[in-house]
Amino acid sequence: MSTELAWPEPVTRVQQLSDSGIRVIPDRYVKNPEDQPGAAASDGPNIPVIDMEGLSSGDAEVRRRTAALINEACREWGFFQVTNHGVSPELMERCREAWREFFQLPLAEKQRYANSPATYEGYGSRLGVEKGVPLDWNDYFFLYFLPIGIKDENKWPTLPVGIRELAAEYSREVVELCGKLMKILSRNLGLKEDYLLEAFGGEEELGACMRVNYYPKCPQPDRTLGLSSHSDPGGMTLLYSDENVFGLQVRRGDTWITVKPQPNTFIVNLGDQLQILSNDNYKSVEHRVIVNSAKERVSLAYFYNPKGDKVIKPAEELVSPEQPLRCSPTTYNDYRLYVRKKGLHGKTQLESL
Repeated sequence: MSTELAWPEPVTRVQQLSDSGIRVIPDRYVKNPEDQPGAAASDGPNIPVIDMEGLSSGDAEVRRRTAALINEACREWGFFQVTNHGVSPELMERCREAWREFFQLPLAEKQRYANSPATYEGYGSRLGVEKGVPLDWNDYFFLYFLPIGIKDENKWPTLPVGIRELAAEYSREVVELCGKLMKILSRNLGLKEDYLLEAFGGEEELGACMRVNYYPKCPQPDRTLGLSSHSDPGGMTLLYSDENVFGLQVRRGDTWITVKPQPNTFIVNLGDQLQILSNDNYKSVEHRVIVNSAKERVSLAYFYNPKGDKVIKPAEELVSPEQPLRCSPTTYNDYRLYVRKKGLHGKTQLESL
């Protein structure tokens, strides 16, 4: 991965802007009129909520129905929520609140972990290195967990006390859940159970990383976005969101639907690499984040990705005269370099394949 990427301008922390008491956001955060969220927002239906307990039921019909619900959500929505997923609710809450505390630390402490676009690991406030592009209203902390060789605990914060241990325990449980979901998706596609996992490089080589998003209060939430519209470039994302402050919106046709997170659930969304592997049977769907004038918001996004140099292409079993090859082969390293340079731009990268 290139190490020559650098921020084109001094980095401004959005939290500092919010805390300064400004009433008008700087021009660089103002989105183009067609991208501003006000008129396009819709409450609409919620994304599917699926109880994973049904997958371990003693009743074969219950197991079949639960798997079918996941299959339908992957084909029709690209998004769904899971309950009874096996990750400790107490751990989820403790981890999120530890990160909330991190963002309330003095700026000098957070700046110790300031990141660069070479890897994005650490404390950041922008994506992409294009000069003068509209920026998103958020700060974040990005860290790597897998493969083992890439993890550098020196880049993990030490404050608040215990945050490293919490983040590691949370990572282990979420990665295990991702592995379970990958097996279900493989079977639903008619592939062998470990097909998708092996396509990612197997347990020893796949990638796993977390981005903790901090969305400060915004005096003009109708003019900007916490995250611009995009589909996730990787494999699968598990989002633990703040159920008290809505922010995630999913594109459904020409409408943006505001997701209503349920307590102790993960929002699962498929990334571009799974759309490629499934030969477009499964969809990675555009989504974005709106911000709030009265409340901050914290979310934990966990990314489960292919090994960087693994060639990703549609499964041969899913290519036929009726459904010909939909995408050209790529590697995840090549694919994500586009995002590291350009930032978030809808589904333009996937469409180029």
